[in-house]
Parts: sequence; C-alpha cells; structure tokens
Amino acid sequence: MADVEACSSRDSLENGDGCSLVLELTEDDPLFHKKKKLLNDKGFGVKEQIHLQSSMCPDSISNSLETMLRIGRIIHVDEVELYFGEFDTQMGFYSPRNELETLNSILARVNTLLSHQMHKKMNVWQGLQAAIILKIQEFGNQIKEVARIDKNYTCEKEKCLVQWGESNGVKTKLEIAYVGGAGRGAVAMEDLRVGDIALEIPVSIILSEDLVHKSDMYNVLGKIEGMSSETMLLLWSMKEKHNCGSKFKNYFDSLPKEFHTGLSFGVDAIMALEGTLLLEEIMQAKEKNVDPEGDEFRIFKFRMVICTCALNMMSCFLDYKSFLIKFWHLPSNYEQSELNPHIVHYGRVDSATNSLKFPLSRPCNIGEQCCLSYGNFSTSHLITFYGFSPQGDNRYDVIPIDIDVGQADCFEDCPMSNWTTHMVRVLEDLQSTFSNMMEILGDTDFGDGENTSWDVKLALEFKDLQRRIISSILTSCSAGRSLVESELSRVMSKD
Repeated sequence: MADVEACSSRDSLENGDGCSLVLELTEDDPLFHKKKKLLNDKGFGVKEQIHLQSSMCPDSISNSLETMLRIGRIIHVDEVELYFGEFDTQMGFYSPRNELETLNSILARVNTLLSHQMHKKMNVWQGLQAAIILKIQEFGNQIKEVARIDKNYTCEKEKCLVQWGESNGVKTKLEIAYVGGAGRGAVAMEDLRVGDIALEIPVSIILSEDLVHKSDMYNVLGKIEGMSSETMLLLWSMKEKHNCGSKFKNYFDSLPKEFHTGLSFGVDAIMALEGTLLLEEIMQAKEKNVDPEGDEFRIFKFRMVICTCALNMMSCFLDYKSFLIKFWHLPSNYEQSELNPHIVHYGRVDSATNSLKFPLSRPCNIGEQCCLSYGNFSTSHLITFYGFSPQGDNRYDVIPIDIDVGQADCFEDCPMSNWTTHMVRVLEDLQSTFSNMMEILGDTDFGDGENTSWDVKLALEFKDLQRRIISSILTSCSAGRSLVESELSRVMSKD
C-alpha cells in the first residue's frame, strides 16, 4: 500500500456521486506474486478502487470498510501469516498484528486526506474515519488489561529521570510503575485514543553519534579504521557514565544494575536448554558478539554489564532506537507487547517538531499497560536479546527442519496409491524426527519453585514451550498419517 506521505489525488478519486479510495499492492513487495495470487483468488486485482457514495448510511460505510479490510489484510500479510495463515473465520482476520496494521494503514491515509482538506467530500472521509476508529476500539476492548501495580516500589530514580526529561522538553502521558509479577512498566495516566502521542522526546536529548563528533574522543576514535558510529557511541557512553557533571547523569543513574536476557544466562540455565532452539540462538549471538574480526567489534563483557538489552545503543529517553527497553524496562509490557501492542510505528523523527513521537495504534485506557511492538520475532529471539517470553501463542515460533519430500512432478502422472504411499513415508519420517527431538528435551521440569533462579526458570519455560510445539506437531503427524492411510486403504480396495 502506498506510504502515508505519498497519499495524494492518485490515491483517491472524486466524482459526482461520491469518491473512491485506491488500494494497491506494489510490485516492490517481496511477497508480491503470492499476494497477487491470493488477491486474485478472492476476486480482487493488485489495484482496486473502493467507491464511497456521498449519501452512504452507516451500514454502507461498514460494508465498504469490510471490502477495504479484505484487500488490506492480504496486502499487509507477512511471510509467516501467508505460509500458515488460512483466514481465521472464528476471529475474522489473519492475526491481531495483521488486523491492527491494516486498520491503521487505512486510517492513516484517510487522516492525511482530511488534514490536507483537499477534497470536497469531507463528510464521506469523516464517516469512514469514524468507522475505522470504532473498529479499532472494538478490537482493543477484546484484549485490554488493567495493570496490577505493586505499591511496595516507589520508582524514585525513574521519577527523577522523568522529571529531568520533562524539564528538557519530554512530553509523556505514561507513568513508570512496578507491575506485579513483572517489574518496571509503563501505565497510561489517562484514557488514550488512537493516534494520541503516548511519549514525545526532543532530539536534543537523544543519544546520537553527533554527541561523539562534538566530543574530544572523536579526535581519537575517528582515526581508527573500520570503527562504526555505533561502536563509537558505546565507548563514549562508557566514559560518560562516570562523568559526574554529565547532562545525562539522571539517565545513567536510572539504568538497572544488571540485565536479565538470554545473553546473560548462567551455566545452569544453559545446561537446562539442551536440545532447544534457544540454546542455538544464544550460542550464535555470543559468537557474533565476541568476534574481533567483525567490522563492528562488540565488547561482550561491557554489554553484559551496561547494555545487553539495547543491542544497538544505550537507551531510555535518549536512544530512539530502543529507548523503551530501559525507560520502561518492559518485563510486564513484554508479555503482551508482541501479540497485541499499543505502539506499532515509531523510530522516525518528526521534522516539524524535531522530536521522536510514539503514537498509539489502538486505545489504551487509564491504568492499562502501554505495550510496544518489538517486531515479528520468535520467542527464542525475544528471550535472547530482550529477556522475556510473551504470553499466548506466538505465531513466529517455528521449528525449521529440512526434509526431502521428493519431486512433486514425479507423482503428477502416478496412481493415487503411489502418492499416498509416499506421503505415509514422509509423515513417518517427520514423526521419527520430532520424536527424537522430544526425547532429547526430556520430561517436564519446572525446577524448585521460588528457589529457582530467574534464568533457569526462563530456560525451563522455553523448554516446555518447545515441548508443547513438538507435541502438537506429533499429534498433527499422527492424524495426517491416519487420514492418508485411510485414503490409501480406500484406493487399494477399489483396485
């Protein structure tokens, strides 16, 4: 779909009876051909005009919006959703992520048209805008949660940080609080609507490479061949942290003493991960982080102590790439952020205000945790780099496996019995492979309750998650095998 900034008369058309909104699947989409086929199968082309009459009643607007959503859902479907994602008739959409992305994409284009006031049919666009916002609100009402605030924690350092930020131009409608069973989180101080700015940070207090260029350190670091701007900023931050007169002292003082991520797992946790994808990811990440031959050399020990959670730079109000990791330190927000986030689009500086804004993609009521999307990542990735496991089913939890199913063309002209026999063998191989994986994982073990360390507990939770995924696969293989064998028996009886 066209970018919001590019929205113009070519994206909307007006005539005597009303107007039309143009939805288009662009050819630069990596999944263009697959999405095009899916659109064609649903009776749509890659470019569609949805007509809106001037005198449309609410039901007619709702019907037109549903047509837009049917097209938009396919345009915004990602690879995982496309691979697994038969349309969920029970939910009415592919996934919560896809639905929220589609609704906000259409809303952004309508808002742009209204803000430019370049159309005569303003009432039509306003009616569509109201219908979209209502749809987003209904979606949010199904998944909202009220935070369980732990009053035993006062968050004094965090309050000092917020006061410092506000004195330097930060605007926030969130407060830092300790959420029961999770840790620091961000909670809405008032009812926030779609499009409201939850947090706004001036560029002047964002840690960036400009700070390094203006410092004495740049005279030395700039002469080192192959050193990236990111590494320079990390080294500058290490030095600045010990500067008592630093402008950013409140920020550095608010940083946690240690970070709980997969990269800081102890020996017992690593041992508990035997046979899991998480162990592989942690090992690969560690090898990359301590590789001195890379053009962006990382000091692994530094990252363990100072900024494990922020892989790119130090964060908070100051690092726009990953600020919420430190500012909110989101264990509580982690749990739902990946599945049903409030904030989806962020990271670009608003040139008009010279600030970084974090707008809401769905409503967040007073007292509710405000959740940030980290992207479409597997649980193993989220644990490794951010230290949390999202609640609910994460559709990006996949187990990659290479299996030779033979050439499909070889069976095109073969009897049905040959094809079904082949499929039985394939399913048997799959069952054997995943049964071996299950055996390596061993029996369920949740440790010694309260005496279990945080890293071992997280490792065991992931191991149980992978065990449940494999168990589901084995059940599906067994059911599929029975189905194919039944079909084979039916075919053989006819012969």
